[in-house]
Amino acid sequence: MPPEHERADRLHSVLHVLYLIFNEGYTASSGPGLHRSDLTGEAIRLTRIVRRLLPGDGEVAGLLALMLLTDARRPARTRPDGSLVPLAEQDRSRWSREPIDEGIASITRALARSPAGPYQLQAAIAAVHAEAARAEDTDWPQIVALYRLLEELDANPMVTLNHAVAVAMAQGPAAGLALLEPLETDDRLSGHHRLHAVRAHLLEMAGDHQGARDSYRKAARLATSLPEQRYLLDRAARDLPGGR
Repeated sequence: MPPEHERADRLHSVLHVLYLIFNEGYTASSGPGLHRSDLTGEAIRLTRIVRRLLPGDGEVAGLLALMLLTDARRPARTRPDGSLVPLAEQDRSRWSREPIDEGIASITRALARSPAGPYQLQAAIAAVHAEAARAEDTDWPQIVALYRLLEELDANPMVTLNHAVAVAMAQGPAAGLALLEPLETDDRLSGHHRLHAVRAHLLEMAGDHQGARDSYRKAARLATSLPEQRYLLDRAARDLPGGR
């Protein structure tokens, strides 16, 4: 173990790297497949080791819970042909129950025993999704509240992007689109396909179908994952009304 005065920074770096490995495995940044289960599995294995070394650390527990709750959706994220299935359309009976139960128990204990940190809050959001039997049962106001707390602790454009989706689901697409406006000029995200994909989704919710098509196409041009590209192009090509 590193000296006490170095431990917090070193642990933060270790957890960040583990999270990046997991995310690359969960949604591969390039290539023909959406998942790389070798990476997600290795990230979970290594995080379990850190958890055994630091059993009382809430953020380690939170990261492990986040990984388990997220990876539990993997069986429902793709169709037999490998195409992507968005969260709202997934067959939740295909989600893996064992990691969900472990993840919910882990984050519940962590939040009860230590101050909430960014990984714990992200795990709590994942737990709210996991507890909803159907997409329409999701407690979006609770998720909005958790994202507000997360922005206070770890403000970054990806958190704002996800917060905008939650606000749109809880309060309507106009409220979500308003939260996206500052991201249009944020160099950290303005060229990222997810910003344009989210805008497309919210424009579609708002009835601006031509605007949604344009944003889906722009997102597809920026995406480097082939399954995500195909999904976005399919969304753009659907038979929707031409305008508002």
